[in-house]
Amino acid sequence: MDDDIRNIFALTTILERHQMMVVPAENGHEAIQILEQTPDIEIVLMDIMMPVMDGYETTRAIRSKSQFKDLPIIALTAKAMKGDREECLEAGASDYITKPVNSAQLLSMIRSWLGTTAPEEDAGPDQEE
Repeated sequence: MDDDIRNIFALTTILERHQMMVVPAENGHEAIQILEQTPDIEIVLMDIMMPVMDGYETTRAIRSKSQFKDLPIIALTAKAMKGDREECLEAGASDYITKPVNSAQLLSMIRSWLGTTAPEEDAGPDQEE
């Protein structure tokens, strides 16, 4: 679990540096609860390997609620196994990225899903997290 906390902190730092507000959840149940209580969330970064409810199950549960059918969900997985991308998309993810996350690639992906063009300072390819 210690490694997960460091990953969340690293991603949060990168995203906050680009004026994004981050609302972390430790498991799928908590993620769904946060989404239901925070209607202005614009995008979800879904870790596939979560305790309690994995990312696939959580993504399916989010997609089953009509108010979240168009919410962009980017799946994050540490295991780039054959078929992972397809399984993530089948579960309802909008996109997919593997860990360690390349911050420039993630920011570009987020911008494309949100339709924004934010500056890319501090997001060079040398800053992999």
